[in-house]
Amino acid sequence: MPAERTGERRPRHDGPSTLALLLGLAAALIPLFTVIAGGAWGALAFVFAGILLGASYLLRRAGLGAIVVTPALLVVWTALMTAVFFSDVAWLFVIPSGEAFARVPRLIEIASSDIAVGVAPLQASASLTFLIVGAVGLLTIALDHVVLTARMPLLAGVALIAVWLIPTLAVPQAVDLWAFALLALALLWLLRTETRARHRLRTAKSPRGGVGAVAAAIAASAIIVAVVAAPALPTPAAPLGGFGGGTAIDASLNLGDDLRRPAEVPVVRQWSESAAPAYLRVATLTELNGDSWRPDRNRSVPIEDFAPEDSAAAGIAIVEENRTVEVLDLSSAQLPVPADAVSFDGVDGPWRISAANGTVVSPSSAARGQKFDVVSRTPRPTLEQARAAAARGGPREARELPAGIPPTVGRLAAEVTADAANDYDRLLALQTWFRGPEFDYSLDAPVEDGFDGSGVEAVSRFLEVRSGYCVHFASAFAIMARTLDMPSRVVVGFLPGLPTGDVVDENRVYQATTAQLHAWPEVYFEGIGWVAFEPTKSLGSAQRFASEDTASNEPEPEPTPSTAPEPTSSASAAPRPEDDPTAGTTPTSTFSVVNVLPVVGIAVGVVFVLALPALIRLALSRRRVALARRGSAAAAWRLVQDSAIDVGIPVPGSDSPRAFGDRLRDDHGAPAAAVERLVGAVERASYALPGSFGDADGDELTADAAAIRAGLFAAVSAPRRLTGRLIPRSLVIRPGSTFAEAMPLGR
Repeated sequence: MPAERTGERRPRHDGPSTLALLLGLAAALIPLFTVIAGGAWGALAFVFAGILLGASYLLRRAGLGAIVVTPALLVVWTALMTAVFFSDVAWLFVIPSGEAFARVPRLIEIASSDIAVGVAPLQASASLTFLIVGAVGLLTIALDHVVLTARMPLLAGVALIAVWLIPTLAVPQAVDLWAFALLALALLWLLRTETRARHRLRTAKSPRGGVGAVAAAIAASAIIVAVVAAPALPTPAAPLGGFGGGTAIDASLNLGDDLRRPAEVPVVRQWSESAAPAYLRVATLTELNGDSWRPDRNRSVPIEDFAPEDSAAAGIAIVEENRTVEVLDLSSAQLPVPADAVSFDGVDGPWRISAANGTVVSPSSAARGQKFDVVSRTPRPTLEQARAAAARGGPREARELPAGIPPTVGRLAAEVTADAANDYDRLLALQTWFRGPEFDYSLDAPVEDGFDGSGVEAVSRFLEVRSGYCVHFASAFAIMARTLDMPSRVVVGFLPGLPTGDVVDENRVYQATTAQLHAWPEVYFEGIGWVAFEPTKSLGSAQRFASEDTASNEPEPEPTPSTAPEPTSSASAAPRPEDDPTAGTTPTSTFSVVNVLPVVGIAVGVVFVLALPALIRLALSRRRVALARRGSAAAAWRLVQDSAIDVGIPVPGSDSPRAFGDRLRDDHGAPAAAVERLVGAVERASYALPGSFGDADGDELTADAAAIRAGLFAAVSAPRRLTGRLIPRSLVIRPGSTFAEAMPLGR
């Protein structure tokens, strides 16, 4: 109802509440500086919030209603975002064009990727600044509506506390008590100014006690959550050797969670004029300590000082390959490089290379954003040379087996390789066995069966169920090779990936995503060095050297465990993707119903959370309707009081049922007959002697309460009606309380 009908005006003391809200926003954003490096985003976010709240204050001072103010703020927000981020393609600098709208999804995609795989503190790129500043602007508009239109400062306080807590939980650290004290001060000021303004307008009396106590209780609860509960939460372990983030490779072979990510994130690209795409190594693991493989900690030298000599035996060909590698998103202190890299050009920052395993690490830099040219020199023996070489030598830890390894592992390795005549053919027999029909590739089965690991126990279980992913195949292969007295290790990195369709200098570009995170084994051969194998079924390409007999180009049949293996032709000591159409792919298609399920689940969850207050109110109302049908006038009257609170009608405890009913009838659209009957029933139930009247008619009570509630909702505006149904205030405000007395008048 219009304010003139009530003889009262809506509150106009919005200045202090606006300033308090701006201070609360600023305080809530302070923890973000621990997640995102300082930059223009902080100043822009504060300026945007100030401009939007200032515009809101001026519009309300001009007498405009909420139905105009909130859309007007959205227009101002759009103009600000356009002027700052899209002025080059905007009309009159502030009106977004079609091209501006087309850029938005890409900016959000890039920013989301930065967040998903980022290193804290993230560098505030243009896309990340766009996302943060835009989100802060929309949050400001939402809180302005909640505080200054809906008059629900408690709900705004909960939102600000949530914004403050999220960065603290995302990056475990000591709680900044000074920052939280500022937030608590802002919330107390917001609650106090809002409540005092409404009381000052409605009555000349001072506000009744209790508001300060409620505000203090809220602040105390929030401080307890921030100071006590948050530090008590378990701290996530950071990836070993990395800087944290979603696609940092865990050097202890815990790749399961990364491989099971709901969405693929592009990580690295490569292209070469003369060579096929290569496996890119990030870390090597040689020492096996029962439960896990330990990353190598070898001596390293700066990459600019690295000058290795060819260590292959005489007669072994050395193939030199040049390629360009571009790292898109890898939050790791290790650089993805091809095997046998010898020189680098274009690497930014202090990077060091280990001659023992070819891994490249940095004490202070991350791999993300690096683009460099790399030269590799790889020994490429013929099939005959590989068969003549013995799998011996290498570091001592590459031959050690942990105590307690089940004897069945060694027996199984001996059985699979029984018909092979030399070390190389024994390893090919193992490789063929793993890639054969007895094994399945699965990201889920290991987790369900409880062995999502890489140690002896996990490998033993994997060999029983014969279903797992690359970590299990690589670990089992390396351990079985050691039972045959062959030095082995495991490499972690990326498959070559898939062609993107892009061409750089007439060279095809290949891209690996988080789905191509991979682990594979290597075995050391005297006179050759480390030779990579690919036992993982359905991934990569099998290892097979080319025969020196070039008279025929026909590939030799792939060996089976029961016959002496005769490898087919290949071009390299490392697995080559061009030999296998599945190289760099996962066994399933990239799009399926399973991929859509997380998105659908999130959408359903969001809808459920938004609808939860209304569902709770519906359940409570049904319980009171049931009581009213059994003759409870108090339950019917409570339904009316709750509806009044939901649409913003004050429900003071000092009003008698008749006085309150008269006000609902005269000022808020309640039907007179229904009000008269229900008020009479309440008065009889409250004041009459027992037995003076017969039992109340439950159907009549229910019908009258429903009619009054319908009248109250019909008399207010559509936005007020929608808010009252979706976000019912009566869930947190009781009739007769201080906040119920200070309700904004319904419109």
